[in-house]
Order: sequence, then structure tokens, then C-alpha cells
Amino acid sequence: MKTSNIGEAIQQGIDLLKGDDSVDKTYCSQKHYPDAQTTLQAFAQAREKVFAVNRWSEVSSMTADFVLHDPSGLAKSTGRPVVGDLIRLELPGPTPVNWVKVTQVVDEETKAGFTARPCADPHENENRTEHFFTDESSSTFRVEWVGNTLTACQIGENERINNQNPEAGGRAVVNTVIATTGWLFYQKIQWKTLMDYLVE
Repeated sequence: MKTSNIGEAIQQGIDLLKGDDSVDKTYCSQKHYPDAQTTLQAFAQAREKVFAVNRWSEVSSMTADFVLHDPSGLAKSTGRPVVGDLIRLELPGPTPVNWVKVTQVVDEETKAGFTARPCADPHENENRTEHFFTDESSSTFRVEWVGNTLTACQIGENERINNQNPEAGGRAVVNTVIATTGWLFYQKIQWKTLMDYLVE
């Protein structure tokens, strides 16, 4: 690697830690099937799984707990996410709760999933983002059927650490630790495990 490239990488790392830069991350899993009919059946199961957010917590003890809520913050024990719904995300260990809002839902013949963005805690009056990423970030969960291949992806776009007040709301340090730990290794465990589950 050239010296200039090393310098640019170091500067980007500094900017990421300061919350002045963002990254995009994608984690996908694929499974190939012998024929279109088998793939269609597998896609139908994957579609059900990607919308069954409350069941994601059962995938592994290493992954986060997910609870679907309506726009007012009441937990939804059944049903799929719709635009405006909220998801409460709790990471393993002593970390604060995180919230995201569903901003888009796609349910087509060969593709299904939804996109969510960090948001405020619906039970708090403060208008601050209760998440380790800023509300400019987004996360898309998608399953897709192409030919005899089923693909599941988690697509993180514009992931920027939420460590600037007032949006961080006193969580700047812990948000920085959670986000950098995620980028280093935890995201791969979390999202690859979930994507494997969606296509299995």
C-alpha cells in the first residue's frame, strides 16, 4: 500500500471515530436450489422469516434481541412490520437500548424486506436518536429470488457514529464504542448469522 493510501485510511478512521464520515456495509448469504419450484418454496419461507422480526431474537444467543412495536411504542406480539412501525434493538451485554423506525417495506414476486432508520425512543419526550448510528443511517433487510438462487442481505448505508450532541443525548462515548466494535467484528457475527437463518 502506498504511503498516501495509508495516510488516507488513517484519516478516514479518525473521521469515522469523530462522526465526521460514514461507511456502507453489506452482509449476504446465498443458497442454491435444484429447480425453480424448490427455490420458490424456499423464498416463501424466507419472506415469512424476514418479516417475522420478533423471531429474530431466537436465532442465536450471540445476536441481539428484536421487538417490533407500533408507532406509539406499544409492542406488537404478532404481525409484520409496516411503514411507521418501530423496532427495539437490544445488544448482548450492558449496553443501552436502541430504536429504529421502518421507513420502507417491499413485498414483490421475487423480492421482500424492509428498510429502517435510527430514531428516538417513543417513550421519551426528548427528540434525540436512541441508537449508536445517526438517523442519516439506514439498514435494509432483503431476501431475493433470482433463477435457482435465494439471497438474503443486510445492507447498511451511510453508517455514521451518533456521537455529536444534541442527537447523541449523552451517549457519545458508548455509541462510539458500540459502533467501532460492530465494524471490527460484531456486525459480521450479527448479520451473517441472521442472513444464514433467512436462507436456510
